[in-house]
Amino acid sequence: MDNFIQIDIYTSSQAIDGITGALTDHGITGFIIQDSADFESFLEDKDANWDYVDDELMGLKTVEPHITVYVHDNAQGAEMLAAIRSLIEGYAQNNSDGYYGNIRMQLANVKEEDWANNWKKYYKPFRVGKSLVIKPSWEEVVPAEGDRILEIDPASTFGTGQHHTTKLVMETLENVIKGGERVLDLGCGSGILSIAAMLFGADSVTMCDIFENAVKTASENVEKNNIPAEKYRAFCGNIIDDEALRGKLGTGYDVICANIVADVIIGMSPLFGGFMKDGARLIVSGIIDERMDEVTAALSENGFETVSAANEEGWNCILLKKAE
Repeated sequence: MDNFIQIDIYTSSQAIDGITGALTDHGITGFIIQDSADFESFLEDKDANWDYVDDELMGLKTVEPHITVYVHDNAQGAEMLAAIRSLIEGYAQNNSDGYYGNIRMQLANVKEEDWANNWKKYYKPFRVGKSLVIKPSWEEVVPAEGDRILEIDPASTFGTGQHHTTKLVMETLENVIKGGERVLDLGCGSGILSIAAMLFGADSVTMCDIFENAVKTASENVEKNNIPAEKYRAFCGNIIDDEALRGKLGTGYDVICANIVADVIIGMSPLFGGFMKDGARLIVSGIIDERMDEVTAALSENGFETVSAANEEGWNCILLKKAE
């Protein structure tokens, strides 16, 4: 029998629809929503025919609006938890007008520090593609001939490599990287894709994430894999609304990776081309089946042609090139 971790996301009534939509893009398909505004709507319904309100419904009268979701108590659940945490941190950072209320995330029936350690028991070395072996620092492996060992400690940042989206990008990178490429990793998380690109033969990587803790973790992980300091750069910020940051990232990249979610990829679609040299490749991932058409349409409108696409359990990764 599967064990689950309960996550309660506290926010404002007005923000609930937007947050549930974003959670859906992260692969969450079931929600429990408790909102005092629902109780008010119930009372104001002139067509309702009732003479008794049970205690559970009465409890909505004073409840702080929140969304409850569940993730598996395993390594995939750890990936999902990290993604949800990053999402909520992003809302909190952009809440100067109070739109999201007192937004925060709480784990029910488990201490967060316990969860952070417990999920490690599920994180064992595993293979991706033809030659890549992913391992956490606390595990030992004996490599076979031709193996490339990627050591990763994701901390609380998305990117153990076990999520379908991340695996699909690494498998695509193994086919795309021929040697000597400059790679741009947008939404780098733990830095796992940048490290994989370097192990496959890329010459340098530039990493970018909107969260400072992700940039710090990614840089630490790159160093753990003995990648020279002159071969990587790391930046914190949002390229969509930060022109100065886009300037710092520069242009002339051979490969761009964006393993994020559909809405962010769509928002970035007019910007990708400015970072790329002629003949460059774009790899986007983190796209659920229901958003696939929207993403491909946005990229097509901005001058990209699909080269190939891969799907695993409802998640999609697309390899594209600039239309000539």
